[in-house]
Amino acid sequence: MKNPALNISLTPYDDIFKTDEERNTEEIKPVAISELKPFESQPFKVLLDESMDELVESIKQSGVLSPIIARPHKDGGYEILSGHRRVKACELAGISEIPVVVKKLDDDTATILLVDSNLQRENILPSEKAFAYQLKLEAIKRQGARTDLTSSQVATKLNKGRSDVELGEQVGESKDQIRRYIRLTNLIDPLLEMVDEKKIALNAAVEISYLGSKEQAELIKVIEKEETSPSIAQASKIRKFAEEGRINVDVMDSIMQEQKPKKVKITFKEDKLRKYFPKHYSAKQMEDTLLKLLEDWHRKKQREHER
Repeated sequence: MKNPALNISLTPYDDIFKTDEERNTEEIKPVAISELKPFESQPFKVLLDESMDELVESIKQSGVLSPIIARPHKDGGYEILSGHRRVKACELAGISEIPVVVKKLDDDTATILLVDSNLQRENILPSEKAFAYQLKLEAIKRQGARTDLTSSQVATKLNKGRSDVELGEQVGESKDQIRRYIRLTNLIDPLLEMVDEKKIALNAAVEISYLGSKEQAELIKVIEKEETSPSIAQASKIRKFAEEGRINVDVMDSIMQEQKPKKVKITFKEDKLRKYFPKHYSAKQMEDTLLKLLEDWHRKKQREHER
């Protein structure tokens, strides 16, 4: 007969060092999809694209392999922090329940978790980075100003240096690049979409972000008329005119009509060039020889023109 006194369950190693408060901050349980609500200022888009189709099919075949993360919502139900795409995929797959890690977090900690978990994704749009960096920067600034943060979950509390430098170190970007992305939040939606679609370069978009919303709307009309997007130089010029109070549709149109320098890239297959050079020639020697021949040819053409 077994001795009931020997039926002992061991406490997990990590739990030994947790406080009672930390043990009560989270639990895993199945939650109805209908009880889940998106994060109020969710900056990441849930697209119904090919990747979503693949996720739906995966969930149909294997279920949800990792639980989403949520916190109790003030109005009942739960607010999603990580897993908006999985929730949507479950809806599309006809699944009514999903495993959830429920965490009891304050607003700033929840915001940081949301941003950090979603930044792990492979493809992130510039607009998503823009609003995500802005959200996290504001959250860690508030945390740095507080003295009541005792939870071990808060790893980003700031008590030294600049918050944009700290954020840059955490996400692998320079503080200047962080600021560039955050500037994009000043763009009106149609222009921001052009940045996401790679129709406008990031640095050009940053220059445009200093225009007012009315001027940005006028610029869209010019872009559509000219069927081209502004280069960095053109965007800088438009910004300069705007800051001097001299910008209007005609000025924008004139700037957009300025000729952009065309980049020329010429490549040769090595096997086509090799027959003209000694076998021992390196790629650098071949390049130097070609440039010298072109210079000689150019000088010859100039002399003929001068006759």
